[in-house]
Amino acid sequence: MSASQPTLHKVWRLGADIDTDQLAPGAYMKLGIEGIAPHCLEAVRPEFAASVQPGDVIAAGPSFGIGSSREQAAAALVKLGVRAVIAPSFSGLFFRNAFNLGLLLLTCRDAGQLVDGERIALDLQRLQLHRADGGVLACDPIPAFLLDMVRAGGLVNQLRRKLQAGRSPSA
Repeated sequence: MSASQPTLHKVWRLGADIDTDQLAPGAYMKLGIEGIAPHCLEAVRPEFAASVQPGDVIAAGPSFGIGSSREQAAAALVKLGVRAVIAPSFSGLFFRNAFNLGLLLLTCRDAGQLVDGERIALDLQRLQLHRADGGVLACDPIPAFLLDMVRAGGLVNQLRRKLQAGRSPSA
């Protein structure tokens, strides 16, 4: 959050065990991300892809991103402008794919308290979620290199910037 008015993000509430096939349905995989994104979450929230706005966040139950290793699951959320996904736990493969693509994942054991449609502020300095009622939910620590990757817009952008700055990608 900044010292001025914090940015508020609309919450889209989902349940547990949202899998990669719900995020990037297999029937559309041949269409590329432009064709996949409009079908993101259509099996559980048919209105999601057409209604989500850049900066909105998803609050879900445990095991978000389970299923296959398809990178398109995270890419569809990035394409739709989702700012972050907040859940008590994530699939390991989805977790890595999301950060590689610049999608912020916040592990929060109390994510289930967030309500569909509410507006929250993300405090990435303290790794907290600030609710309109004054409530604060804590998130698990995120390594600095992963936050840097999100700020850069993903791993490829991060490496590009380092190379343009004349630094070794491992620096």
